[in-house]
Amino acid sequence: MGFLAETRKSLPSYDLESEMMDLHRLPVAGIDEAGRGPWAGPVVIAAVILNPDRIPEGLNDSKLLSANAREDRYAEILATACVAIAIGQVRRIDRDNILQASLWGMRAAFRGLQVPAAAALIDGNMVPKRFPGKARAVVGGDAISVSVAAASIIAKVTRDRIMVKLSRRYRRYGWENNKGYGMPEHARALEKHGVCTHHRRSFSPIERALRLAEARC
Repeated sequence: MGFLAETRKSLPSYDLESEMMDLHRLPVAGIDEAGRGPWAGPVVIAAVILNPDRIPEGLNDSKLLSANAREDRYAEILATACVAIAIGQVRRIDRDNILQASLWGMRAAFRGLQVPAAAALIDGNMVPKRFPGKARAVVGGDAISVSVAAASIIAKVTRDRIMVKLSRRYRRYGWENNKGYGMPEHARALEKHGVCTHHRRSFSPIERALRLAEARC
């Protein structure tokens, strides 16, 4: 069962990590993802084991930080923590669905950690089946656990950089600004220019755009 987040003004803490480390006697990873909702691009999942003696200041839910603050925290996390990233590409999303692609990424990121971890704190209300370790789902985890907050920052910055890079080749969709989400400029570009290889064809707006394109032919 997920750990229900309470509204709080304070920043995330290391309390849940300490509790699990006392129980399992090995490091605990925070896991979070970025990019479940966009119409285009991959979903990115990060796993982070923080060094309890070198936790960067100002870690928080990535959505609550400015782009510059995320970039600063991103660099600090990479310099002080053990980090692993899994990228669920569009073909996996369309084949398995976005939820399964995200759950796959959680398992893959945890397995990719170079430091052995006994357990994970996972943002959300679901622990993936066949997870390769102990795990606890934490609803609103990026506002509760600094490790999950760190994972949210790594995932968000990594995905944003991917979408900015893709935007240089696919300039029509404005991905450098909307990061593949269904913003008005993206919707207008989709209507005018159609679907490209990085659009998620299993998502209803993209399916609709494909049907409209076929009807015009």
